[in-house]
Amino acid sequence: MKRIILHVPLILIALAACQAAPQGLTVTQSGAAMSSNHSQNPYYSRTDTTKLDLPDEVWKKVLSPELYAVARKGETERAFTGKYWNYEGLGTYYCAACGNALFRSDAKFASTCGWPSFFETVRSGSVEYREDNSYGMMRTEVLCGRCDAHLGHVFDDGPPPTGKRFCMNSISLDFEPNSK
Repeated sequence: MKRIILHVPLILIALAACQAAPQGLTVTQSGAAMSSNHSQNPYYSRTDTTKLDLPDEVWKKVLSPELYAVARKGETERAFTGKYWNYEGLGTYYCAACGNALFRSDAKFASTCGWPSFFETVRSGSVEYREDNSYGMMRTEVLCGRCDAHLGHVFDDGPPPTGKRFCMNSISLDFEPNSK
């Protein structure tokens, strides 16, 4: 019993990390600048901002199992495993489920939490927020403003000018490099 009590503080600290979750998904580090293949997803568009309201069965058919688990079921990648956590390319990040523009690389910063972090969104309405009290924590979940895909969480410990840290799952993001 003493051993369990001694380990409780360590467990609580681990859960309080950027986006704690009981199940993590490991995403391999490969092709950070490459966008996902969206040929099976007729709802993916980098220009359409029309709100999508699709049943879960549709998303299950058009998304990969890994993206579906995070975007539709709220799972979380393991820290330091996502393809964008330490990526430094210049360009724009989009929702991997629907193509909605989310963040620019000039708003990305090294937060050392193991997930890609941004201090502001690309435009008003590109994301939406929902209270998340899961796992005994009080957090704010960040959802895609177009398709409601789970992206990650936002915290109030980011850099100026906003003081925000949008801590996102790499698998929920696509990256498009700037044109040369």
